[in-house]
Amino acid sequence: MPIDPPAGVQTVPFKTHNRTITETDIVTFVNVVGLHEPFFIDMEYIKNNMSGKHRNRFAPGPMIISVGMGLLASTVAGIIDKVLEGREHGPFGGMTSVDARVKAALFPGDTVHVEGEAWLRPPTSRGYTLMDLRHRVINQHGEVLVEFTETITFLPKGAVEH
Repeated sequence: MPIDPPAGVQTVPFKTHNRTITETDIVTFVNVVGLHEPFFIDMEYIKNNMSGKHRNRFAPGPMIISVGMGLLASTVAGIIDKVLEGREHGPFGGMTSVDARVKAALFPGDTVHVEGEAWLRPPTSRGYTLMDLRHRVINQHGEVLVEFTETITFLPKGAVEH
């Protein structure tokens, strides 16, 4: 379940550029990650066993999340800087979690963008800084396909990475 900001916490909103998803994008993702399930690689299975719009090729949920992260990639450093402005923190420590809910399918030809916001959690007792970035991947019809919250960590001030 995507995480919501605590009441009263200041958030930094963001919106990305658009990207149109192709059948090649979906097939490439499925092959790179090895999702060789009939839902994603066998069009006869899909036509015979799926219903409605799902009788066509569609993207796996993890792909929609990955596209959402990718759309934000070119501007995420500026968003992080804005959220951390005036706050003490150590070096970037990496992503620690993703909480997601898939709400609708992504099909070839769909154009998506991401809208969301970022905020800080209170520092941990061990001095870590946690930042949440909530993403809503939205298609050309205004439909939210996936909503997810990515949590990234900053090490305690003065920490040395090994």
